[in-house]
Amino acid sequence: MKTSLVILNWNGEKFLREYLPSVIKYTLNTDTEVVVADNNSSDNSLLLLEKDFREVKVIKLDKNYGFALGYNKALAQITDSEYFVLCNSDILLKSDAVSPIIKLMDSDKEIAACCPKIKSLKNPEMFEYAGAAGGFIDKYGYPFCKGRILNNIEQDLGQYNENSQVFWASGAFLVIRSDVFKKIGGFDEEFFAHMEEIDLCWRVKNQGYKIMYCADSEVFHLGGGTLEQGNPRKLFLNYRNSLKMLTKNLAPQKLIPTLYLRMCLDGLSAGVYLLQGKFSYFWAVFKAHLAFYGNFFKLLKQRKLLKKEVKNYKHKEIYNSSIVFQCLIKKRKKFFNF
Repeated sequence: MKTSLVILNWNGEKFLREYLPSVIKYTLNTDTEVVVADNNSSDNSLLLLEKDFREVKVIKLDKNYGFALGYNKALAQITDSEYFVLCNSDILLKSDAVSPIIKLMDSDKEIAACCPKIKSLKNPEMFEYAGAAGGFIDKYGYPFCKGRILNNIEQDLGQYNENSQVFWASGAFLVIRSDVFKKIGGFDEEFFAHMEEIDLCWRVKNQGYKIMYCADSEVFHLGGGTLEQGNPRKLFLNYRNSLKMLTKNLAPQKLIPTLYLRMCLDGLSAGVYLLQGKFSYFWAVFKAHLAFYGNFFKLLKQRKLLKKEVKNYKHKEIYNSSIVFQCLIKKRKKFFNF
C-alpha cells in the first residue's frame, strides 16, 4: 500500500465502534490500508476489531506507551508505505480526506507533512480546537491556528479555502512521509502526549521541509477523547512540553531570552491560577517547571545533536509577537487579523 492510516487506540472501543466505519468507507477505493495500533487496552477494543472489523490490520502493543512512543513503536512495524496518516480514534470522515492530501504532497517533494481542515464534530459549522485550518506558534512558543486563537474558535465561512504553508499539523489527523518521519527519529518519546506534533513539525521545518494545509481535505473531530481541556494533567504536559520544544528547536541567539521571558509569563499564569483558587492548575505549572529544570542539560544534549541537521532556523510561520497579548489586550481574536 502507498499509504497507511494508523489509529492509535487506548480503551477507545466506543470511538472505534462509532467512527472507524467512516474511515474504512472513505479509504476503501484508495491505495490506503487502515491500521489500529492498540496501546494495551483493557476494554473490549481488540475483541471488537476481531469481530466486526476484520479488514483492519491490528498492531498490539504490550502496554500503554502514550501518544508519542506508541506511534513510534507502531510505525516502526510498517515498512513499505510511502505515507503515514496518523488519525485519532474520534475522527469522523464524511468524504475522502486522504487522496487530496496525497495528491498535494506528490506534487512537491519538499512537503514533508500536511493536515486537512479540521472541524468540530459537535458543531460542524465550526473549526475544531485541535488543529482547525493549520497551526502556528508565536515567538514564545504558544500555539494557535487559522480558525482558532487561544479559546476563540471561528465558524468556517470559506475564509481558509486555499492551500497554504503552516508551522504545524495537528496530530488529530497528520499525514507525513514515512522516510522523513524515520529520518528525524519520529516523535520525542519523552513528551508522552500533547505538543509532540508541534515539536516534530518544528524539527521537520528546521531541516528545510514544508508543512502544508490542504483545504480540499476535511475531517470532523470530537476532541477531548483522552484529557479534557483544563485537566491539570493536560496543563502539566502542555507547559512542560512547550519548554522542552523551545529548548530543542529555537535559533541559538533566541534561546536564552525566549526561555527567560517564557518563564516570566508562566510565572504570571501560575500567579493568576493561585489568585483564582485554582490550586491544581497552579501546582501543574509548578511541577511542569520542576520537570523541565530536571531535564535541562539532557535537552541541551538533544539540541546539540539536532543542530547538526538544521538548514534553516527562520520560519515566517512563527508569529513575531505574543499571541496572548494580541488576543487578550488588543482583542484580536481571528486569524485573518494577523
